[in-house]
Amino acid sequence: MSSTERPLRLAAVGDNCVDVLKPAGRRLIGGNALNVAVQFARLGGCSTYFGAVGQDGDGARVRKTLVTYGVGVEHLVERARPTARTDIEIGPGGERRIVFEDFGPCAGYAPDAAAFEALASADHVHIGWLDDRGALRRRLAAGGRSASQDLTVNAAHENVGVDGLAIAFASAAGSHQAAWRLAQSLFARGALGVVVTRGGQGSSVFLDGVEEEIPAQPIEPVDTTGAGDAYIAAFLHAWLSGAHPATAGGSAAAHAARACLHEGGFPQNEE
Repeated sequence: MSSTERPLRLAAVGDNCVDVLKPAGRRLIGGNALNVAVQFARLGGCSTYFGAVGQDGDGARVRKTLVTYGVGVEHLVERARPTARTDIEIGPGGERRIVFEDFGPCAGYAPDAAAFEALASADHVHIGWLDDRGALRRRLAAGGRSASQDLTVNAAHENVGVDGLAIAFASAAGSHQAAWRLAQSLFARGALGVVVTRGGQGSSVFLDGVEEEIPAQPIEPVDTTGAGDAYIAAFLHAWLSGAHPATAGGSAAAHAARACLHEGGFPQNEE
């Protein structure tokens, strides 16, 4: 979709957190929007993260991690609340189960005027968890900006509108046909494109007039935390580079599989 003469520019807006992996208690940096920003940068893109952390050691670690991976932090803000935390149980086959979430300073975050101007100049904006009742999505759509959102991380109905999204990323267990039915419901609500991840059963792409089922990569997962985020980042990087949607889906499936071979949303050392 955009020129490859310069790195693709992604703005990722929303959640970050410290993932506490149970039962080992490892503390790793994560969150949908942050993971997407990091993975996009790892793939050679230029990403900037827009969100909030606490004025604490965990907030400092979030900032340091983003900088380490080359993600822009000029619009990362600090608020007087403890940095967000998610407790995750890792079960058999690397399957994760969230047992506790506190969104901390992410709750109520919204980009200010300067931040919005910066993110609106990106090639694409990805929205993670954001409790703004869809205000950012509507504003981007009104300006004709390319945007996506992960619907799986926004449980509150008022925060998961899809009208105007270039891609609505959804998740559902089941067949390609079930994903097709979900996609039709999202198209009816105003989404322009839909990508449905289906875990070990693969993914389904409905975008740019293409309908394609993408097989999952056969692996023995260590931890599935962040696999969906890795899929989103790789899909966006390939698609924005001009790849056919099916090709983007294949690249995304491969990158998601690699993300399951280590603990956490991306490779990192615990501090």
